[in-house]
Amino acid sequence: MSEKIAVYPGSFDPITNGHVNLIERALQVFDKLIVAVAHNPNKTALFSVEERIEMIRVALKNDPRVSTASFQGLLVEFAVQQGANVIVRGLRALSDFEYEFQMTLMNRKLNRKVDTMFLMTGYKWFYTSSKIIKEAASLGGSVRGLVPEIVHQRLKDKFPAYRNLP
Repeated sequence: MSEKIAVYPGSFDPITNGHVNLIERALQVFDKLIVAVAHNPNKTALFSVEERIEMIRVALKNDPRVSTASFQGLLVEFAVQQGANVIVRGLRALSDFEYEFQMTLMNRKLNRKVDTMFLMTGYKWFYTSSKIIKEAASLGGSVRGLVPEIVHQRLKDKFPAYRNLP
């Protein structure tokens, strides 16, 4: 029996507890999960790709079932290169579904052998996104408990208003 491998792509700028929850749940279905950090030169990220990969590894306690990598270009090509035939995506709201549905259809057009599996975000993390985390932290709002401890500490390095929070 062959190993079931999936790819979980995203910007992970930064990784949140919602992402961690999805990873843990995906590992109940797959033997191996590749957390793929998208490198998009058209976007300005708060953290470098290397910083994001490091935070993911620390947050997941170097789980041997999880590997991390960065990618550019077509996700379906990356998935095939990694030996995966499933892409895992998280959904929070109806607006997420519309975008993800379009992406899934395009990916299916590009490679019919790569499928997409949607997981609903855990109810505790339904409103959490990397964008909202960064915005709150930049204004001095505590996001402790919404992000892994490594992210909480790294946000202190990035935002002066966040540095004095416990």
